[in-house]
Amino acid sequence: MEIVLSGIRPTGNLHLGNYFGAVKNFVKMQEENHCFFFIADYHSLTTHPNPKDLQKNVNTILVEYLASGIDPQKATLYVQSDIPQTAELYLFLNMNAYLGELERCASFKEKVRNHQDNVNAGLLTYPSLMAADILIHHADKVPVGKDQQQHLEMTRVFAARFNRIYGVSYFKEPQAFNFGQNLVKIPGLDGSTKMGKSEGNAIYLADEPDVIRKKVMKAKTDMGPKEPNAEKPQEIANLFTIMQHVSSPEVYQYFDQKYNDCSIRYGDLKKQLAEDIVLFCQPIREKIQDLEKNTPYLQKIRQTGKEKATQSAQKTIEEIRHIIGF
Repeated sequence: MEIVLSGIRPTGNLHLGNYFGAVKNFVKMQEENHCFFFIADYHSLTTHPNPKDLQKNVNTILVEYLASGIDPQKATLYVQSDIPQTAELYLFLNMNAYLGELERCASFKEKVRNHQDNVNAGLLTYPSLMAADILIHHADKVPVGKDQQQHLEMTRVFAARFNRIYGVSYFKEPQAFNFGQNLVKIPGLDGSTKMGKSEGNAIYLADEPDVIRKKVMKAKTDMGPKEPNAEKPQEIANLFTIMQHVSSPEVYQYFDQKYNDCSIRYGDLKKQLAEDIVLFCQPIREKIQDLEKNTPYLQKIRQTGKEKATQSAQKTIEEIRHIIGF
């Protein structure tokens, strides 16, 4: 059984892109792997969140992970800051991370360009903290998107460097987990290829039905096809992609045929898509609402996750301290 690790920053509610792109696969993975899923609140400190917002967002992600099907009996679900051993390993890895390689990291260079007023040390050493998250549990596989592939490669570098410096074969070099055909990218409602929080084009799992309907009805479209079987432009292809995942095959085929024979009415398509999204999100939204009210249960889940993750992390730190010479 392989150890698989993945984390998500507590920056707000989960949306359809998160669900189909990752969480749905996590639910499957927990059946066959030893999975660690964590809420990366340390990482969020690079943007200096308000303390009240931080705690609220951590709780939101915890609730929505559970409502989406993550089972704390099958996987270890924990909050990053509940495991201080991660911060200690972060310190040790930083001692062997070089300024030049951290500055060459593509995500750091992008942050420097776009957020010149907040170029902090946390951004610079983000790869070290991500490496600590992975190595603290000796993860074999890490599901990563394109924007995180370089960080995973740096984790491999840090692991190999630690082994070389101390003359051990302690850390394994984790591999990227490839979802293959199961990797789904849900596009945005604004015609862009990615649904995301920062893009403002997302439908959230917790959205009320009327909110979903308004968002979908505002989705970008064009004047309609002029020729039969024409290629769909990006904004139209986006709507069909979402429909492919939330609607029945019969509904998808009906509107696809309407597009191909130039008789499609986008208003009808949007109304159908909105109702299908509402229906898809309804059971998850209801679970979210129930869980939000059950504070004792959430506290129990968080404590259980903390205990399970600490057991793994403490063993790693004790062994590392011995290797280093403390």
